[in-house]
Amino acid sequence: MNNHVSSKTSTMKLKQTINPILLYFIHVLISLYTVLTYIPYYFLFETRQEKANKIKAKPVDSKPESAYRSINSLDGLASVLYPGCDTLDKVFMYAKNKFKDKRLLGTREILNEEDEVQPNGKIFKKVILGNYNWLSYEDVFVRAFNFGNGLQMLGQKPKTNIAIFCETRAEWMIAAQACFMYNFQLVTLYATLGGPAIVHGLNETEVTNIITSKELLQTKLKDIVSLVPRLRHIITVDGKPPTWSEFPKGVIVHTMAAVQALGAKASRENKPLSKPGPLDIAVIMYTSGSTGLPKGVMISHSNIIAGITGMAERIPGLGEEDVYIGYLPLAHVLELSAELVCLSHGCRIGYSSPQTLADQSSKIKKGSKGDTTMLKPTLMAAVPEIMDRIYKNVMNKVNEMSSFQRNLFILAYNYKMEQISKGRGTPLCDRFIFRKVRGLLGGNIRLLLCGGAPLSATTQRFMNICFCCPVGQGYGLTESCGAGTITEVWDYNTGRVGAPLVCCEIKLKNWEEGGYFNTDKPHPRGEILIGGQNVTIGYYKNEAKTKADFFEDENGQRWLCTGDIGEFDPDGCLKIIDRKKDLVKLQAGEYVSLGKVEAALKNLSLIDNICAYANSYHSYVIGFIVPNQKELTELARKKGLHGTWEELCNSCEMENEVLKVLSEAAISASLEKFEVPVKIRLSPEPWTPETGLVTDAFKLKRKELKTHYQADIERMYGRK
Repeated sequence: MNNHVSSKTSTMKLKQTINPILLYFIHVLISLYTVLTYIPYYFLFETRQEKANKIKAKPVDSKPESAYRSINSLDGLASVLYPGCDTLDKVFMYAKNKFKDKRLLGTREILNEEDEVQPNGKIFKKVILGNYNWLSYEDVFVRAFNFGNGLQMLGQKPKTNIAIFCETRAEWMIAAQACFMYNFQLVTLYATLGGPAIVHGLNETEVTNIITSKELLQTKLKDIVSLVPRLRHIITVDGKPPTWSEFPKGVIVHTMAAVQALGAKASRENKPLSKPGPLDIAVIMYTSGSTGLPKGVMISHSNIIAGITGMAERIPGLGEEDVYIGYLPLAHVLELSAELVCLSHGCRIGYSSPQTLADQSSKIKKGSKGDTTMLKPTLMAAVPEIMDRIYKNVMNKVNEMSSFQRNLFILAYNYKMEQISKGRGTPLCDRFIFRKVRGLLGGNIRLLLCGGAPLSATTQRFMNICFCCPVGQGYGLTESCGAGTITEVWDYNTGRVGAPLVCCEIKLKNWEEGGYFNTDKPHPRGEILIGGQNVTIGYYKNEAKTKADFFEDENGQRWLCTGDIGEFDPDGCLKIIDRKKDLVKLQAGEYVSLGKVEAALKNLSLIDNICAYANSYHSYVIGFIVPNQKELTELARKKGLHGTWEELCNSCEMENEVLKVLSEAAISASLEKFEVPVKIRLSPEPWTPETGLVTDAFKLKRKELKTHYQADIERMYGRK
């Protein structure tokens, strides 16, 4: 019998079809095994559930507006990893002296690269990769020192901006360490940004030098160099492109190796002109904004150090035995912070990419090994999109199993879910049933940390069970150095993002318009404010936005108004329950301004009103539309569709025709592809103040619209 796996919620058991008598004997064996394994747990160990039930954070006083702090930082917030190491160059020097000859950064050698024609005619580039080649702490230090010295010889001055526009790789981190040593302000730009966004970031920061890769130089930078008039030097991390004669006069292309050689030739006495101070800017990190152009967040040395101090405290046993796989964009605060945490604790960092991560990844030639198989990491950060992809792939594999294998997997899955709910382990299931699944990520993962967007409870629980390790969630923003909260490794509850880190405190501010108050029962709710030394300086050349999002209290502590709505559980853990702003981050990390989408499409004669909707659990935008009756009826006539007004609005064919019109209008309005609604619901009823869906001024009431169309939201996004 074909038995497909169903997993709609984190607590729903998978369904099995098996002979009842056989099932009875299996349950007897399971019960016996449970009793035998429970006895040592009972006498020797504190269960995970008992740990999870402990208080993790408390308000500092009895007032409703009081800030919550971790129980480990009630007397004061942490701000430094190591005494006296108050700048990033000092942190690296400390780590270099402690772990001098230990391996630090690893990169796989490309053995062969070939084009592979797919059945649909498309050509995919496939690679065969060798072993990881490693640089020690000393190697990285020397390369960074020489590179910084070389940049100094090219005219880069302390406290001036230099850009990096590059994929995640060892050279990125080496360049960053050079900038930290020599007090150059590192401007980071996503490698996936479009031309106008790149030009905006480079011109706003007035950079004269940019670090990039040969591929990005040829595919993205080459066409826009003429639009960046101050640019003088381009440094490629992996060799010069074949030709560069078309670049504007005065722009010189160097290789990273050549700049390092230039720095090495200079006297060893040619030290950095200006050592950084704790309050000096280390990074200007560009992040998406509601206007479509990215905005630069100014991050000081002390901001980053406070943030990674808080993060490191949540990873027990962090040290030289750990191996981290780096594949997320280093221009994202989550990846940069994670790698700096590892670097400062003696962990190895092996580089990868989403296209080479696993044996089945798109760029790995069939029969050769992906990066996780070779590296066997113990630590990994991920965004929900990656985890959801793994979840779906494993579930598809389970559905393809024989009936016996599938039922065995499901029995083990359900048994482990039950044991996890009681805070117990399942060593035999982990060893014999889930070992192959765990092997997809190398087999040694001891902690998966998810950030960037909310992770669904279903996927989180599935990863807990099948990969036999904690799957933590974190909450933070670029403006807080990615630091805010992280779940404890022994807390297997889903739907929460953990307690405040030891470097910061969190309070909830009333949001009257949304109906959230810090006096709400049973739990306080409100806009999340993050305070601490990890809260950044503000936005580059954008004082108005800085004043809107940041403030200092009477004690001089800096606070960030996140625009997210949170709720504190009794144990001090935070839940994200809503968003104040109409800026939504999609699952893949793109930001969508719902107001911008609505403004671009509302002028269509076909549309009387529109509400765009998106959330961080999904990768596309949907929309609710009140169509113009005359225009829609005419469109239906042209397409040969008939019916009453309600029938037309409820017609899938009509929805598809309206979507075609929207897509054309979106192109004309220069919307990005991810901003265009993929699915819509046509409403036969207009939105009036009487319906409660708009205000008296006919402004959209998003919360009420979401509630009104909840069934349609579930239909358009589907259910797991």
